[in-house]
Amino acid sequence: MKKEYFAHETAVIDEGCEIGKGTKIWHFSHIMSNCKIGENCNIGQNVVVSPEVVLGKNVKVQNNVSIYTGVICEDDVFLGPSMVFTNVINPRSGVNRRGQYARTLVKKGASIGANATIVCGNDIGEYAFIGAGAVVTKYVPPYALVVGNPAKQIGWMSAYGHRLNFDENGIATCPESGEKYKLESNSVKKI
Repeated sequence: MKKEYFAHETAVIDEGCEIGKGTKIWHFSHIMSNCKIGENCNIGQNVVVSPEVVLGKNVKVQNNVSIYTGVICEDDVFLGPSMVFTNVINPRSGVNRRGQYARTLVKKGASIGANATIVCGNDIGEYAFIGAGAVVTKYVPPYALVVGNPAKQIGWMSAYGHRLNFDENGIATCPESGEKYKLESNSVKKI
């Protein structure tokens, strides 16, 4: 069977992985057993993808990222340089907590900035934007912009990654796409 993805000669890919057509895996990255990686993903240098992680289509993983068991990223997710997911809420070296990994779901189109940390069990909504260095300790709603430690919401973002400024009727327009958004009951929807 012909391999339809690229893996640099220094990359390690364990048994049982499914890797989609057009995906690229770069220097010194390790894709561990039973991962599912979609089409047209880009896995940067020195990335670890732990067993049973799922990445959708067109996921961009920058250099030095750690994606641990329990993480699911939907299509079009961006993971910035050196960001990390955790998978155990109370790790101890002397206590084996395998089998207690918490699930973290990153919804379609979300972006996570450089050096951010996502504490396990806290899902990230579609098109949410996590600022560089943020530490996410709770659920992030769709289209939310969060920054800081612990991460706090400071605004809303469009699907194209622009900050939304809502008028008195709760309507905002993305300056790049022209798409309109409605803010209602502290929730944003594309209209």
